[in-house]
Amino acid sequence: MPRQLFVTTALPYANGNFHIGHIMEYIQADIWVRHQRMQGNAVDFVCADDAHGAPIMIAAEKAGKTPQQFVADIAAGRKPYLDGFDVAFDNWHSTDAPENHALAQQIYRDLKSAGLITTRVVEQFFDPQKNMFLPDRFIKGECPKCGTRDQYGDNCENCGAVYAPTDLRNPCSALSGATPVLKSSEHFFFQLSDPRCVEFLQHWTQDGRLQPEVANKVKEWFSPRQNADGSTSEGLGDWDISRDAPYFGIEIPDAPGKYFYVWLDAPIGYLASLKNLLARRGEDYDAYMANPALEQYHFIGKDIVTFHTLFWPAMLKFSGRKTPDNVFVHGFLTVNNGEKMSKSRGTGLDPLKYLGLGMNPEWLRYYLAAKLNGRNEDIDFNAEDFMLRVNSDLVGKFVNIASRAVKFLPAGKLVACDADGSLQQEAARLLATVQGCYESRDYARALREVMGFADTVNTRFDAAAPWKLVKEGKTDQAAVACAACIEMFKVLTACLKPVLPALAAQAETFLRSPALDWSNAGTPLGDGHQVGAYSHLMQRVEMAQLESLFEAPLPEVTPPTLPGGEAIAPTITIDDFAKIDLRIARIENCEAVDGSTKLLRLTLDVGEGRMRNVFSGIASAYAPQDLIGKLTVMVANLAPRKMKFGISEGMVLAASDADEKARPGIHVLEPSTGAQPGMRVR
Repeated sequence: MPRQLFVTTALPYANGNFHIGHIMEYIQADIWVRHQRMQGNAVDFVCADDAHGAPIMIAAEKAGKTPQQFVADIAAGRKPYLDGFDVAFDNWHSTDAPENHALAQQIYRDLKSAGLITTRVVEQFFDPQKNMFLPDRFIKGECPKCGTRDQYGDNCENCGAVYAPTDLRNPCSALSGATPVLKSSEHFFFQLSDPRCVEFLQHWTQDGRLQPEVANKVKEWFSPRQNADGSTSEGLGDWDISRDAPYFGIEIPDAPGKYFYVWLDAPIGYLASLKNLLARRGEDYDAYMANPALEQYHFIGKDIVTFHTLFWPAMLKFSGRKTPDNVFVHGFLTVNNGEKMSKSRGTGLDPLKYLGLGMNPEWLRYYLAAKLNGRNEDIDFNAEDFMLRVNSDLVGKFVNIASRAVKFLPAGKLVACDADGSLQQEAARLLATVQGCYESRDYARALREVMGFADTVNTRFDAAAPWKLVKEGKTDQAAVACAACIEMFKVLTACLKPVLPALAAQAETFLRSPALDWSNAGTPLGDGHQVGAYSHLMQRVEMAQLESLFEAPLPEVTPPTLPGGEAIAPTITIDDFAKIDLRIARIENCEAVDGSTKLLRLTLDVGEGRMRNVFSGIASAYAPQDLIGKLTVMVANLAPRKMKFGISEGMVLAASDADEKARPGIHVLEPSTGAQPGMRVR
């Protein structure tokens, strides 16, 4: 029977664009979803923007927008990333949607009915200038352990100590710079310390479903721990799920001025996005979730393990809902031998820049898949390795099979090539192995198996030497060898399809095969099958593309304000400057302008055999007779301007201070002796 799967990735926080870590996670999940669909399983693959919390509220305020508009603007930029890398979510929603408000409030009520919600008064830092309680990351001070300055209110980046914001020395608000004050407030807590929660979570996290390294990490949270202040925590503690107004989030029922902490409603966004999808399809959400055969899976990064393996399953369990069947955790992505991503150092991998350079998105899908092994391990993007692996595996091995073999098929038709059934047996073994690897998310092994088989096919082609057979008149033997290669190319195409959906679609068109899945991948196209005309399926990676991808951006420099009172104008290129034609001009005549106290009328010789008429606002600094006969510089290609007093055919250059009262004076530019009218200033 087909399986019914509900699959999500972690919700990206809606305060910025996607980074490469997001794209890696989405590709990992998308491959698994495509594999499941090739098995004939029904999959609903959803995600949403994590839209709430103080950071978004503060960022929106700085941008002069409402939080809703700020989040909407971020969401509007998601599509180019997802479409660009062939990530096919069935639905993308928002945690600020009505479905999430309703579900979050109902889950809270259900937890309260279960006796797992309590309140207590806590002391928090309060910014007296911003008139708000401060989130941990908006409090800075000196680390209570090592004394390092400018550390956040939850942990020290220098020594790694974890502490409460109230432990900081000399704390200050990162928003206003004010010294925060301690203020009491009633907060709501989800009682994870309740024996029912502890018993459930100990079983759920340690029953073999989680990756071993993840289960071992989570197990630490059930044991007493030493805190930064020397005290001991007795296993799981209660979870603070409330925040005080002002806060952008979902209101807690019957608690004016209280909002759910963003991490309570964020994972509920998975359910809200699913509910929105089902409503659009006309399906009943409650009936869908009540299906006992439904499987629920989450793909996440290792930095949010505790939320997804402790808080989330406990919330679902004790609100009477289905708990996840598994949470698949991946590591971080580094670049060029473990270096942390940094745009300023040229070690950032910008997904949109990658696409903008015309780099094939399936190169990246393949390379990341070749590194992912189903374990919670960091993976590294190495530029040279990327180029070699893509060029060798995809172009040199996989694509090479079709481009070589099709040349020796008579009229592009396959012939019988598997009399003893050995090819089908080999294909069946490969398909079974690869399917198992995809199921366990060991994509690296799957692709090793695929490329190992591709090596075998290429070796057989070389051994058969069909070009020699044709020269010897043995065209039938050449056709058999090449038909076998094409049949195996089809099998390899199916094996690569979850990773390379676009390339697989091109290959299917060339093969004139049905859409490949795991049920038909091993069925031969057969004797007499007509393939299509071959066109090149993939280009090679060029080093120049990678150099451009990792080229460090020029530093953003704030132009200095010079003594004249004006900042240097934004940078232009030499091409921009070349558009301005500056010429030496002799002032043949100069006179006051009737009706104007600012303008002088200049008659200029620019060496073109005629005189130009130019009006210049320099009357306050020069008497007309003082300028006659002098050389100056003018903009010769400025469009003529019709003025009240006549046509002005250019502009004379002069220097002045921005603050004319503080530094009065206008100074017409005068070239040195020897310059002649018409010379260009370069």
